[in-house]
Amino acid sequence: MTKTLRSIMIPALNHQTGEQTARYIDTLTKPPGSLGRLEELAIELAKMTGDAFPKVTRPGVIVFAADHGVTAEGVSAFPQEVTGQMVYNFLNGGAAINVFSRQIDAHLQIVDIGVASDIEGEGLISRKVRYGTANFSKEEAISRDEAIQAIEIGYEQGEEMIRKGAKCLILGEMGIGNTTTSSAILAAITGKNVGDLIGRGTGISSEKLLHKQQIIEKALHDRKPDVGDPIDILSKLGGLEIAGMAGAMLAAASHRIPILVDGFICTTAAVLAKMISNAAADYMIVGHKSVEPGHEAAIQWLGKEPLLDLGLRLGEGSGAAVAFPILQSATLMLREMATFESAGISDEA
Repeated sequence: MTKTLRSIMIPALNHQTGEQTARYIDTLTKPPGSLGRLEELAIELAKMTGDAFPKVTRPGVIVFAADHGVTAEGVSAFPQEVTGQMVYNFLNGGAAINVFSRQIDAHLQIVDIGVASDIEGEGLISRKVRYGTANFSKEEAISRDEAIQAIEIGYEQGEEMIRKGAKCLILGEMGIGNTTTSSAILAAITGKNVGDLIGRGTGISSEKLLHKQQIIEKALHDRKPDVGDPIDILSKLGGLEIAGMAGAMLAAASHRIPILVDGFICTTAAVLAKMISNAAADYMIVGHKSVEPGHEAAIQWLGKEPLLDLGLRLGEGSGAAVAFPILQSATLMLREMATFESAGISDEA
């Protein structure tokens, strides 16, 4: 691991500030605990930010795009070219994450970190490590240096978004084949059976699903990733956008910025970020539960509880963006609700 990654410093949660916020919540004009998870979120955000009255606006959304060589094995319902086509859709403002980012007034950045074709367009951030990963069923996906480079690019993009004023970070991805990569990563880390982790991704048939399982199982046997080394896992299996998201999460945690984690692919990146620096998970809130089977395993590994369960499986950061107003509600509760004293209401039972 490079000096840059080894030197990442993530501050401890500020429990004193959390206690201050908890006491203040009990003075608001409502029965104790009656706003349930919103109260818990407000306290979590206070601990993360070190601010008794935390802010999460404006949010920042970074979508990392990259291709996966394993698509050559027929594991996806869509061809690899769709990754680049979707990047253009992002740049033209037509994707789900564009819609939801506008809804929550988010800064939005699209980063080409490893698309297999040349992409050009206004607003695109080009930080391409390479033109897609190699086919991990045949060889290692990327080199160790490339894995580190992708994490560091993600870290830099996260810091840039924070400099723009982002108070909450949402990470998204685009990469045909990345449910296969994520399933392989999680199987390696958790030791769970591949069959219990894989899903239909973009909508593959039952026959293709079995094929996907066999490809992953053979790759894990052949590549033998070191389950204690997140860089080795990324090197053996990929992918570049997953590494980028992990790096951006580390940047957010380093700056006490809450991370609103999206679905299966993003949560896999969160698992890797936690492996790189355990304290990173303290700054993560899982936005929703995906229908992808592996997502539940990743959430459990992180020890988190998702905010929503809407049957989503799109990716792009879309589910986290939809969940963002819940965080906003928790902070507005603190900032705008009256206390019993200010409202002249008796708080005696």
